[in-house]
Amino acid sequence: MLSFWEKQSFLSYDCIVIGSGIVGLSTAISLKEKSPRRRIAVLERGLLPVGASTRNAGFACIGSLTEILDDLEHMPPDAVVQLVDLRRKGLRLLRSRVGDDRMDYRENGSYELISDAEAPALARLDEVNELLGGILPGPAFSIADGKLPGMGIVAKHLVQNNFEGELNTGKMMRTLIDLAIERGIEIKTGCEVKGIDESPGTVTVHLQGGLSLTADYVAVCTNAFTPALVPGLDISPGRGQVLVTEPVKGLPFKGIYHFDKGYYYFRELQGRVLFGGGRNLDFEGETTTELALNARIQADLEEKLRTIILPGRDVTVEHRWSGIMAFGGTKQPVIRAHSDRIFLAVRMGGMGIAIGSEAGRMLAGLVPA
Repeated sequence: MLSFWEKQSFLSYDCIVIGSGIVGLSTAISLKEKSPRRRIAVLERGLLPVGASTRNAGFACIGSLTEILDDLEHMPPDAVVQLVDLRRKGLRLLRSRVGDDRMDYRENGSYELISDAEAPALARLDEVNELLGGILPGPAFSIADGKLPGMGIVAKHLVQNNFEGELNTGKMMRTLIDLAIERGIEIKTGCEVKGIDESPGTVTVHLQGGLSLTADYVAVCTNAFTPALVPGLDISPGRGQVLVTEPVKGLPFKGIYHFDKGYYYFRELQGRVLFGGGRNLDFEGETTTELALNARIQADLEEKLRTIILPGRDVTVEHRWSGIMAFGGTKQPVIRAHSDRIFLAVRMGGMGIAIGSEAGRMLAGLVPA
């Protein structure tokens, strides 16, 4: 039973943001920048963000060459350019808001390993550079085969991406939380939303346990978990799996790396190798919101770790985890008004670090002042 004071002061807000990942926190911060006196609450179902915001590989990326070429097979060129531009804008906003030093942002190089079968992609490198030339200050990609011998990595060719970096995901999210709290935004964890009801003058958010909150507006930023609250959207979950090795003596490379159209990715991390991906081995099995590990994919990651990344080296895996991303029929995120009082910024397509801040800023711009 609630007290008079609780009912009067703790259950009503100007805006409620559902989801405390990158997009949710960015939306709340942007709403406060737009209207500083607004009372805003961010609701999170877990004690930590449930999804991918704290479970990704820490790549600040705009897309690899073969990934962009694959996108061009399924999307018009102008849509591909718009998506890359959205990633660039999102990363600029993230870096200006958080600060490079507060999330260990580094540009130690970004590379894509090219196999024999993918070698024809190199012939289209100039075409892609020209396509992206209007939004980037220089060529996006260049051939870097000369760097391969010193890296000890097994690949036929190496393509350098000139506009990508890496960061510490935990520090990034911790700083976004601190920034939100500094601005007077309430963050309520362990607060699972079971339903949303909209009436002409307000939105009621029903929580597990029977409690309900009200707000003038609600922003849904729950990515793969959105269909449980807003049915009928083109959103499918996609689980990503990651492993980290013990420290590797004399690790011969730094920076971030992709291969196989971006389905695999690895980086040096404090003298270790972080390696993730393999979702394409079992699309059906990885279309899930269950935070678990797929034995087939984990075995594949270990095999590629020992044959491609560190061939001939004896390495031990120290830690493994998974995170949940969201995909759809197109890679374009869903950022729009769902109704007069409910707004959406969801389906980040595995690029939440890159586009999350800009997605939140765009969503905040849709919510009436």
